Amino acid sequence: MPIKVIIIIAFLFIVYNLGAALLHLVKRKENDIEASKRTARALTWRISLSLALFLLIVLAYALGLIEPQGIGARMQQVRHMQQTQSP
Repeated sequence: MPIKVIIIIAFLFIVYNLGAALLHLVKRKENDIEASKRTARALTWRISLSLALFLLIVLAYALGLIEPQGIGARMQQVRHMQQTQSP
């Protein structure tokens, strides 16, 4: 459960940085170097956090901290059960 909270918090930071970049992009005036730097910094943070979140999800899956859920995961479980039960 704690890994899911960490993933949600990281996702919220990503969305926040995307919004901050949009805000700096919309509010900037022509030839405003400082606003351009802020936009680039916010987008850099967003990319870095997205990459870190992706790696965290892959690592958590590899360590068994999270399991896939949904249609594809259920189909794999059924297939595995059928293979183990058949003679």
